[in-house]
Amino acid sequence: MSTPTALLPFQPATLSTAHLAPVSFLARASARTHHLYAFRSREWFDWRERNGLDPLVGVQRAHVELYIRSLGERGLMDSSVVSMMNGVRGFFRFAHIDGLITADPAVYARLPKVQRDESRTQGLDRLELIRFLQVAQPITVHLDRRDANRMVTRIAKSAGIPRQISPHSLRRAAITNALDAGVPLRDAQILARHADPRTTEHYDRARGNLDRHAVHFLTAYIAGVQTVPVPAKRHGLELRRRGTAVVPSMDGDEPAAHGLRERSPTRQGRAGGPLHAGSREDGDR
Repeated sequence: MSTPTALLPFQPATLSTAHLAPVSFLARASARTHHLYAFRSREWFDWRERNGLDPLVGVQRAHVELYIRSLGERGLMDSSVVSMMNGVRGFFRFAHIDGLITADPAVYARLPKVQRDESRTQGLDRLELIRFLQVAQPITVHLDRRDANRMVTRIAKSAGIPRQISPHSLRRAAITNALDAGVPLRDAQILARHADPRTTEHYDRARGNLDRHAVHFLTAYIAGVQTVPVPAKRHGLELRRRGTAVVPSMDGDEPAAHGLRERSPTRQGRAGGPLHAGSREDGDR
């Protein structure tokens, strides 16, 4: 007869520092993320045990980079190495935040560079998305992950889409078609809820199109601005503002020296007509 088991209460006082660090790190993760990070943390713990290292105390950056090299020697792709290190780096980061270690040995560890120009998820173009939406019906019931996958696959088959389509394919189709429709990258980033706009940029299928180069938009913007008029010069004269009236004058010379008179409001008629009779003009002799 099997003995019933009971879940013991969490007792941090009985845990060592090496055990408390992963517990506090994994406690903040959701169910699926918890299992994923727990697997990555166990890989690190197994490696340090084979090499006689403490999992937390005394670990240097060189040890972390040796672990990264060992992952590559196992045949893992660069993207898989980076994914494996996400859990390890999070483990050390929160251990440093909680004050369990004085420095984070993984923060400056060199990771392989992964070029993710295109996602491997199969998306939908504009016509395929239209056919999918025409076949799909409004849903009012709650679906779990498996039900949603089966339903999307069934609708894609009915719409004549030959590829394997998943719920994530619909997400990718929404982002790519929004960018194709001319939605700004910042707005598409908000739609996708991406923290980094470079992630949203990977969904832009036409980002290599030279017709969308920023120089073309800048040229069209400048060409559309009306030319600002430049003060006209005729026969060495330019328009200058003198007092309340604009009169022609020579560059650098006073108007009176060339017999050019300045209009004064006191010498004009009430309707802006000729000067009053008998008034003496400046420069008349």
